[in-house]
Amino acid sequence: MSVRDHRWELALAAALAATSVYAATAPARRASASGQVRQVDAASGKIAIEQGQISDLGLPAMTLVYRADPSQLAGLKPGDKVTFTATRESDGQYVAADIKK
Repeated sequence: MSVRDHRWELALAAALAATSVYAATAPARRASASGQVRQVDAASGKIAIEQGQISDLGLPAMTLVYRADPSQLAGLKPGDKVTFTATRESDGQYVAADIKK
């Protein structure tokens, strides 16, 4: 085996090692969260929640607009304090589920 072939093997091994470290440290895609409702648009299935930091999703404290099942939004209004499950979808969108006052 030539030195050049050996370098290729080392580069491949390094790339695989880096990928496995990334996979092991990638943020979770689902987390429990809480916050205060800022805006509700049941017709479009969206809710804006001012939340604390969600470390498992790598989110700082902020107000974020989530997609939600319209049936979960019934009876919610700005100012309500809620707990919910936050999920980051593969398309980068965030979904709130299991919303409870």
